[in-house]
Amino acid sequence: MVDGTKAEQVGEFGSLAWCVACAEAGVRMLREAELPADMAWGFSEIYTSPPARLLPAGRELSAYHFMVKDGEVRGGDGAPESCRALPGFHVRLPWAAICNQSASQYGRAGQRQRSAEEQVMYREIEEHVGRANPLGLGGGPERVWPPAIAAALSRGSEEGGGLHNIAARMQAPSPEFSDLPTTELGVPIFSAMTEEQKERFLALCGVH
Repeated sequence: MVDGTKAEQVGEFGSLAWCVACAEAGVRMLREAELPADMAWGFSEIYTSPPARLLPAGRELSAYHFMVKDGEVRGGDGAPESCRALPGFHVRLPWAAICNQSASQYGRAGQRQRSAEEQVMYREIEEHVGRANPLGLGGGPERVWPPAIAAALSRGSEEGGGLHNIAARMQAPSPEFSDLPTTELGVPIFSAMTEEQKERFLALCGVH
């Protein structure tokens, strides 16, 4: 079993080092799960509008992936079409919209709380900007979570295990959020920001 309690900070959310480490963790967890030989499933997350420092020369995307196909589990930095073409979990989200709170560790209740707080943030941004879904959320392929996959990636999540908590512990802070008001889970509180902070945060999210 992957011992996520020993994970140490390796880099900022969406950085090359962090994405590679997250992909490696996902690969290990699926390999340990002894999945059916005919399983074909992919996971990819793409973070849009990342700070330039996270895209060094030669790196085109802030993203990571892992997948199982033909009995082989593999993954790494980026989000290749070979992975995204598989049924599974594939999302494209503004980096700043999820970066800070992704460093918080939690179980099922914390996940629900985070989602609720994010919905408040998204609604407040919509009201401020004056148009629906300015962050371009949603869409994409249907999310598919085979029970064996879901169990493998969430094993021990109530005790600090599971892919999310391992990734959270490996995440180093990003300076963009040092002065922004946030919830205890780290979700930015848009309505509590000054006008300058709101404009800065929207720009970070790619909203102009």
